[in-house]
Amino acid sequence: MQSIKEKLNLDHLPQHVAIIMDGNGRWAKTRGKERTFGHKHAIQAVRDAVNACNEIHIPYLTLYTFSSENWNRPDDEVNTLMSLISETLLLEAEEIFSKGLRMHVIGDIEKLPPLVQEQMMQLVEITKHNDKGNLILALSYGSQHEILNAVKQISAKVKSGELTEEEITEKVFENHLYTKDFPPVDLLIRTSGEVRISNFLLWQIAYAELQFLDILWPDFGREDFFKCIYDYQAKERRFGKISEQLDEKK
Repeated sequence: MQSIKEKLNLDHLPQHVAIIMDGNGRWAKTRGKERTFGHKHAIQAVRDAVNACNEIHIPYLTLYTFSSENWNRPDDEVNTLMSLISETLLLEAEEIFSKGLRMHVIGDIEKLPPLVQEQMMQLVEITKHNDKGNLILALSYGSQHEILNAVKQISAKVKSGELTEEEITEKVFENHLYTKDFPPVDLLIRTSGEVRISNFLLWQIAYAELQFLDILWPDFGREDFFKCIYDYQAKERRFGKISEQLDEKK
């Protein structure tokens, strides 16, 4: 059977894909298990997404790993998630490095357990010269907090005279976001059938194509990723223009 990958136009790929990995708890519940069972079985879906992205050389992949709102979950689930993140970083470190991927972390990481912070920073450090792709983990991340933090930083610079009001542009604002070194998101994928953004990359997805899948995250595989890219390529991205204007540039 032909893989959807073979149908892709490799000259028309998104540069930045972001994924809201949702549905672990429901996946576990349908099997009569605790929510943490779903989190543990979601690791293969992460591998499949990272590998698929790497196979077709999409340079940026951001995974919504743990939101700022997730801290409000029951303590046992949060503790399991933190342990799982720690274990996964250790297990996947060699593969991430061998694939030539550079790892980045965005979010309020100071809230994370010291061991998780240390492991993440080590992986960020040892992969900093890799140039085959960028894997970005959004951990303890909330977009509203990120935007508010950027506003505060810019306000402080205006107050100190480092910036004037007239010098504040979209680019200046973007340079105060966690994602200042990354391009805007071209494609946002959310699994589990939910149709919402959940405080994820609100500024960065301004012109992204949005895909909401009925698949629960542990069931998401390599072919599902390629199908998302295939559907993305069927869209005409106009950025406020009309089709005729785009045709003129071809």
